[in-house]
Amino acid sequence: MLLGCAPGECGATLADRGDRPKLSAEAILLARPASSDPLTTQPAHSTLNIHLIDGTYELFRHHFGAPSAADASGREVGGMRGVLASLLGMLERGVTHMAVATDHVIESFRNDLWPGYKTGDGIDPSLLAQFHPLEDALRAMGVTVWPMEELEADDGLASGAAQASRDGRVERVYICTPDKDLSQCVVGDRVVQWDRRRDEVRDEHGVKAKFGVLPASIPDYLALVGDSADGFPGIPGWGAKSTATVLARYGHLEHIPGLPDRWDVQVRGAKRLAASLAANRAAAFLFRDLATLRDGAALFEDVDELEWRGPARAFRRLAEDLGTAGLWTRAARLAQSRG
Repeated sequence: MLLGCAPGECGATLADRGDRPKLSAEAILLARPASSDPLTTQPAHSTLNIHLIDGTYELFRHHFGAPSAADASGREVGGMRGVLASLLGMLERGVTHMAVATDHVIESFRNDLWPGYKTGDGIDPSLLAQFHPLEDALRAMGVTVWPMEELEADDGLASGAAQASRDGRVERVYICTPDKDLSQCVVGDRVVQWDRRRDEVRDEHGVKAKFGVLPASIPDYLALVGDSADGFPGIPGWGAKSTATVLARYGHLEHIPGLPDRWDVQVRGAKRLAASLAANRAAAFLFRDLATLRDGAALFEDVDELEWRGPARAFRRLAEDLGTAGLWTRAARLAQSRG
């Protein structure tokens, strides 16, 4: 449920500031990645790979990481241009089936569960104004869009991944976001998480290596350590190391013995941790509920609906208005090459 990034982390996560220089607009919009990319190339007649994109994260990332740009009306569209170019690049590298989940409305049912849950307060108005136009632009480019309202974009990704993975034709589902919440959706090496900025793919072993727990325990992990991006603090005293050690043994909150002398793992400060969990037990279960993604939304009937079949005619005018006529040329050429 990362809304772009955690407070205090935007510089590294979104703008890539401090470790990566900004690219020029020409480089971002016109560069064509090599077609031999092993993660995205999908030979003809192969089994299906599904790519699900966190549109909200991508918009934040490109708004802060790409050069500012204005459309024909003078509105800021740098983030939109970056997202469109990036996703078109994925299609050019061989991606065939793609969907983008967005936070059409930032607040969700979780705001009713916890008063401190994230809101749209503080978001740059010029960024917020690109949310809905991005959805329209993606549709015009021919990409399936899931604009989430009662649920969040992360719930859309979780639902799409669950549904796509039930199709026997699907070889692998890539959930394209670095957000740790989505690690709970990883299943073996069939549903994986892809951090495109770092070009890192995490399967079930990767989740365990990063967090110390299996995907099914990620909501419990976040409940204990907290998630500043989503606005809940976790349980006092529980850090990443102690949480990973305890959950690697017990799996879920309800299986952790109440008395520390019944713990059969060595954890520093076990008595203090057990007392803190006992005193904040209700909060822990509430935080786990906040961190648990809902994966039952019916977003499509068949994965064939996610196949990219080329841009609509309206995309030509839209690309011109954005000052990126080359996007139309590239999209039209790609659609023609695929027949």
